[in-house]
Amino acid sequence: PGPGQAAMYAGLQELGVANGEDLKETLTNCTEPLKAIEQFQTENGVLLPSLQSALPFLDLHGTPRLEFHQSVFDELREKLLERVSAIALEGKVEERYKKLEDLLEKSFSLVKMPSIQPVVMCVMKHLPKVPEKKLKLVMADKDLYKACAVEVKRQIWQDNQALFGDEVSPLLKQYILEKENTLFSNDISVLHNFFSQSPKTRRQGEVVQKLTQMIGKNVKLYDMVLQFLRTLFLRTRNVHYCTLRAELLMSLHDLEISEICTVDPCHKFTWCLDACIREKFVDNKRARELQGFLDGVKKGQEQVLGDLSMILCDPFAINTLALSTIRHLQDLVGQDTLPRESPDLLLLLRMLSLGQGAWDMIDSQVFKEPKMEAELITKFLPMLMSFVVDDHTFNVDQKLPSEEKGPIPYPSTVPEAFTKFLQENRIACEIGLYYILHITKQRNKNAFLRFIYTLVETFSDLAFSDIFLHLLTGNLTLLGDEFALEEFCTSLFDGFFLSACSRKENVHRHVLRLLLHLHHKVAPAKLESLQKALEPTKQSGEAVKELYNQLTEKLELRKPSPAEATETPPMELPLPTVPTPAPR
Repeated sequence: PGPGQAAMYAGLQELGVANGEDLKETLTNCTEPLKAIEQFQTENGVLLPSLQSALPFLDLHGTPRLEFHQSVFDELREKLLERVSAIALEGKVEERYKKLEDLLEKSFSLVKMPSIQPVVMCVMKHLPKVPEKKLKLVMADKDLYKACAVEVKRQIWQDNQALFGDEVSPLLKQYILEKENTLFSNDISVLHNFFSQSPKTRRQGEVVQKLTQMIGKNVKLYDMVLQFLRTLFLRTRNVHYCTLRAELLMSLHDLEISEICTVDPCHKFTWCLDACIREKFVDNKRARELQGFLDGVKKGQEQVLGDLSMILCDPFAINTLALSTIRHLQDLVGQDTLPRESPDLLLLLRMLSLGQGAWDMIDSQVFKEPKMEAELITKFLPMLMSFVVDDHTFNVDQKLPSEEKGPIPYPSTVPEAFTKFLQENRIACEIGLYYILHITKQRNKNAFLRFIYTLVETFSDLAFSDIFLHLLTGNLTLLGDEFALEEFCTSLFDGFFLSACSRKENVHRHVLRLLLHLHHKVAPAKLESLQKALEPTKQSGEAVKELYNQLTEKLELRKPSPAEATETPPMELPLPTVPTPAPR
C-alpha cells in the first residue's frame, strides 16, 4: 500500500488489530490464498453469529462486502459520536471526564486514521484539559492541528503566544483593510458614511465574530489579543485597533461571557459609552455615569487609564464626543452661558483629551489624565461660539425688510488666534474640524468659504486625515450646486485639496472620489484644469491611477464627439409643427 493507504490503517497495529499490511504478509507466505482470505475475513469481520448466515444473502444481491462493512462502520461511528457528546454532559464532573480521558487514551493512537479521527477529535473537544502530551503531538502535526476543534486549539494557544499570533494576525490585517476600504469607498453620501452603522451591526462583522469564537471564555487568550492590539496601535498609530478593542469587549458582552466581562475593568465604561455611540450623543444621565467611572479610578489602579484612553480613542467614540461638544456649544449660545460654566461640556473635553492622549499614555506608560489647557476653555470655545452668533446675526439680517437693511456682508476673516489653535492644540483642532463639518452639513457656503483656508495647516495634519476627508467629501455633496462657481472651486480645490495632493496620496484619492461623484456639477474650464492637476505621477499608487482612469472615462463619455462639435449641416430647416388632432 502507498502512503495514502498507510494513513488509512494508521495506529491499528498498536491496538492489535490486523490491517492491510498483515493481509499482504499472510497472502505472501501461504500456499492456499482463498482459504487464507476466508480465515482473515472470519477473524476480522463483524463477530455476530446471526450475521454469518445473512452475508451470503447480500452476496446474491451483488452488494460488495466493503459497502456493507462501510455502512456498519459509519453507523457505529455516528452512535459513538453521539455517546461521547452525551457522556460530556452526564454524571459527576470528575466521572464524566475520567470516562472521556480513558476513551482518549484507548483511541488516540488512531487519530491519524481518517475514518476514526472525528471520534478522537470529538473526545478531545469535550475535555476541558487535554493531557499535555497529546496536545504537543497535535501541535507538531500540521494536519492534526488543522483538524482539531477550536476548543482544543484554545488549550494549545494559551501556552503558545507565537502560534496564536500567527492565527490572529491575518484577521487583524483584514479588519484594518475593511475599515480603509469603507473610508475610500466610491459611494459618497451624507447619509451612509463611515459612522452610519450601529455598534451592534459592526460587531457582527466577520473578524470580530471569528476573534470572539477563538477566545471563547478564555481570559488568557482575551488578554493576548488586547496585548496584540496595544502593540500594533503603538507601532502604527492606527486608531482602528482602538475600535476593535471596544468591539471585541462588547461582542463578548452581547454573548454574556461574564468570565471575561467581569475581569475587564473597562467593561461598564465601554458599555455606557457604547450606548452613547449608538445615539451619537452623550446625554446628561450617561455623562454622570461616565464621569463616575473616571473619578472612581483608585490610587494604584491608574493603569486602567491606559485601557480607557484606548476605548476613548476609537474614532466612533471621538465622533460621538465631538458631535456632542458642537451641540453643547450651540445650546450654550442660546442660554448665554460660558463654556467654563458647563460641567457636561467640561466632561466631554476631559474624555476627548483622554482619548486623544491614548498613544502618548501607552507609549510613555505614565498613567495620568492629560492636563487640560485653560485657554481651550476660556478662549477657543468662546471664539467658536462667536462664529455661531455670526451666523445667527447674518441670517436674521437677511430676513429683515429691505429698507432697514444695511448691506452687511458675511464676515470673511478668521481671528489669527483661531488658526493658531488649530495648528497647536489637538483638542481645539478636533473640535474645529467638527465645527467645519457641521457648517458644511448645514449647507452654509459662506461659513465654509470663511474657514476652508484654516484647514491647510492643522495639528498633525488632522485636516488631511482619512476620517475627516471621508466626512467632508460626504457633506460637500450637499453643496453640489456651488461647484459651478469659480470662487467656490478655487477656494476648495486650489486653496485646500491641491495644497497637499502631491505630498499626500490619500488626499489625492479623496479629491478623485469627490470628482467622480460631482464632476457633472463643475464648470468645464475648471474641470479641465483639475484633470491636469490631478494626473498621477510615476510615484502614484495603483489606487490613484485606477480612480484617475475612472474619472477620465466618465469625462470622455460626457464630451461631444469632434464630428458633432464642428460640422453643422448646411441647411437647418425648422421642423414643421404638427397640430395635435382635436379629440373627437
